[in-house]
Amino acid sequence: PALLFSAISLIMLAYTNRFLAYAAIIRNLKDQFIKKQDKSILRQIDNLKLRVKLTRYMQISGISSLLFCVLTMFLIYIGFAVVAVWAFGIGLLLLIISLVFLIWEIQIS
Repeated sequence: PALLFSAISLIMLAYTNRFLAYAAIIRNLKDQFIKKQDKSILRQIDNLKLRVKLTRYMQISGISSLLFCVLTMFLIYIGFAVVAVWAFGIGLLLLIISLVFLIWEIQIS
């Protein structure tokens, strides 16, 4: 579980950068829409809103995965190895879910 700390941290940094970029693009498109009432801009904003939502789900799953990795290490420390195995498994599943959301988001782009 300790090896996943750096990987999850880097993934979270990438997710946060994506989130901030989408938010900035949405703000710019909103300003464009106010100036020019073009329906294609609204469709782009809706697409980006979905991508922001998926990015939030990716972040939540990734953070939860990190939390379960920390819990795993704590459980190993206090001698609950069997429970630690299950906690680590849950953490891995959450990381997989996060990556599935990433694939979904990439497919939209």
